[in-house]
Amino acid sequence: MANISMKKRIRKALLVCVGLFSLIIIRIGYIQFIQGGELKSLAYVQQTLDRKINPNRGTIYDRNGEVLAMSASVETVTINPSNISKEDKEKVALALSNIFELDYDTVLKKVKKRTSIETIIKKVDKEKTNQLREWMSKEKIIAGINIDEDTKRYYPYGNLASHIIGFTGADNQGLDGIEAKYNETLSGVQGKIVRTSDASGRIIGRGEEEYIDAIDGDSLVLSIDANIQAIASKHLEEACIDNVCTDGGSILIMDPNNGDILAMCTYPEYDLNSPFTINKEELLNNWENLSQADKNKNLQQMWRNKAITDTYEPGSTFKLITTSIALEENVVTETDRKGQFCCTGSIEIAGTRIKCWRYYRPHGSESLREALMNSCNPVFIGLGQKIGVKAYYEYLRKFGLLNKTGIDLPGEAGSIFLKEEKVGPVELATLSFGQRFEVTPIQLITAVSAIANGGKGVTPRLVTATIDSETGEKNVLEPIIKNDVISSENAAKVRDMMRSVVVEGTGKNAGVEGYEIGGKTGTSEDGVNTNKYVTSFMGISPTKEAKLVILVVLYNPTGEGRSSTVGAIAAPVAGKILNEVLPYMEIEKVEKVEEDEKN
Repeated sequence: MANISMKKRIRKALLVCVGLFSLIIIRIGYIQFIQGGELKSLAYVQQTLDRKINPNRGTIYDRNGEVLAMSASVETVTINPSNISKEDKEKVALALSNIFELDYDTVLKKVKKRTSIETIIKKVDKEKTNQLREWMSKEKIIAGINIDEDTKRYYPYGNLASHIIGFTGADNQGLDGIEAKYNETLSGVQGKIVRTSDASGRIIGRGEEEYIDAIDGDSLVLSIDANIQAIASKHLEEACIDNVCTDGGSILIMDPNNGDILAMCTYPEYDLNSPFTINKEELLNNWENLSQADKNKNLQQMWRNKAITDTYEPGSTFKLITTSIALEENVVTETDRKGQFCCTGSIEIAGTRIKCWRYYRPHGSESLREALMNSCNPVFIGLGQKIGVKAYYEYLRKFGLLNKTGIDLPGEAGSIFLKEEKVGPVELATLSFGQRFEVTPIQLITAVSAIANGGKGVTPRLVTATIDSETGEKNVLEPIIKNDVISSENAAKVRDMMRSVVVEGTGKNAGVEGYEIGGKTGTSEDGVNTNKYVTSFMGISPTKEAKLVILVVLYNPTGEGRSSTVGAIAAPVAGKILNEVLPYMEIEKVEKVEEDEKN
């Protein structure tokens, strides 16, 4: 009986062993054939120490080859804690904290961690890392501390074109402006340094490194001219300070023939090399007392490019659009005939009386040229009535005012118009002289460019070419020219009337001796019942074959010299800019600029 009992126990034991062995075989097979690839990959990750090598971000040039943004060579310091001996850990932590001015306790925690790699500091100048090299040599520490090449974005001109160029974050990722819009083009491909280690993080074998080169990002050529940008920026700052423009201002200068933006300024600008430092002294002094939400709000406001993100009522500058539509629709046939219109100081529309800005001394008998020179609202209300809502909205679409322009910058806003079916007589009246709707500055200057270039729609642009980082090959981007918006004949008539506005009308202060300049002033309320105003000036030069269009917009000027009519503030700003820009662009002077006797 004892033998039988023993045999049973042996048999059970064997069965258990066979079962366990079978399970082990199954498990090994599963690991080998099912999980093999994944575990091999995980083992590689665990056994290799990858240190990233950041590529040089592509350079950003202006149209003349001036460097606006570049990558400067810096270095990043990392450590392999397991390769630093216990007796050296405190010494290493002390040296790192002293050289790089870091908190000792924070560094010591990293040095004592049981991880394969820890970052001590990124993007430091070589002057600092050379101090570390000298200390390592003196203390004979050859393992556990890594000093790798890195890049840091640098902007040679500081705040010039800050709202165009934008900036990058700590990881070289574009965060705003061109840097963000063309991040993929500029970024390049990361490289790395690979070393093999054991499970505890110690280097295996002789510690040879595999160096995989980074691929630098491609460079960009902008349409911006740094000199024109600087001129516009200087005069915008002066205007905003002198006139106490509480909400800043913006200036756009554009080549109407191809859509190239020659300058785009928003005041106040900020330093691209310190983009997280607020640019207003009052806020800066109280910065530490603000909540994080308030800090973020103020930074976003500082980075905001008002020329493309903020809408406003264009006021009388929009009369250029109404004039163009009226001519194209044959509402007005004789542009220079006296007595076409009569201003009595106001006009009644659907029970609502709308005044001319000079209601106290009506303009009386006028031609269309004189109405534009005088910026007479009743005349343009009458034109709007004759054009009609349907035709007016068809031209708004043609001029591109119902859509975004497609400029190559992030954050572009769209216009704010009533839906066509909701436009009644009063709404059409206010539309015709530029009020009760909103557009962005970039939309308006793009629309007027069609008048300036002979009637063709264009797409505004900032990037004109890319440069391959490996071959140096330059890829020129073609401008986007659209279909005709108005006829070349009618565009020429409007440009000639714009010249009259500057020679004899409300835009006299924009004139520059020896140059043909056309323009239109504008003033509007900034919102309903805000008691704030926007004053602006739209100009072109030369008037026969325009080489540039300029738009100056000043938000809520509150200085002593403020005028709430006829753009008295914005026009002279444009004049000062053109006085410098036109000679710089080598635009020929004319012997004498005088108004023809057409009226």
